[in-house]
Amino acid sequence: MRFGVDEAGKGPVFGSMWAAAVVVPRAAVLPDGVDDSKRLAPARREELATEIREDDRIRVGIAELTPERIDDPETDMNSLTVAVQAEALDDAGVDGARGVVDAGDTDAARFGRRVADAAGGDLHVVPAHRADESDAVVAAASIVAKVARDAQMAALADEYGPVGSGYPSDNTTREFLADYVEETGELPPFARESWSTCADALAAAEQAALDEF
Repeated sequence: MRFGVDEAGKGPVFGSMWAAAVVVPRAAVLPDGVDDSKRLAPARREELATEIREDDRIRVGIAELTPERIDDPETDMNSLTVAVQAEALDDAGVDGARGVVDAGDTDAARFGRRVADAAGGDLHVVPAHRADESDAVVAAASIVAKVARDAQMAALADEYGPVGSGYPSDNTTREFLADYVEETGELPPFARESWSTCADALAAAEQAALDEF
């Protein structure tokens, strides 16, 4: 057996970060067309994620890192990425296996050691930068993680209206955030409060209120 692990949603201002672990007897059991999730259209990602999950030969683990955990001042993004990858491996019940993880640290070897130490099983972890582009099992994990994040954003849009992708560079996201803060005086419950984008939105709303006097 071998595994691959990747995460999605490290940089957005809205929503959780998700990680997935995919465990296969051999890479050949993966459906045709598996690739880095960023290279696939959303509909194709969903199709592939469904095929991966419905194949009895493949085990899938998923883990969610909520905005509340991301905002914890006692941690950092590298540690959070280690934690969510290890939790995905544990959710998949991985033990006594070898596999590749997408390294979330400039020091890939250090990242791999930390994931192996944090996970509950006895693992041989091979870390690699941009592993979702070079390893099919990691690519499969990237698809599952991205689909989980996309589903969360779609659910938020159903409840709150257009929230965009959740990334600070997305105009729809920035407009929603500004409007929400202006109307309510607070951040949306799914925002990462520690992100500078949130601080900027709060400051802009406060300045606008002062300018009205």
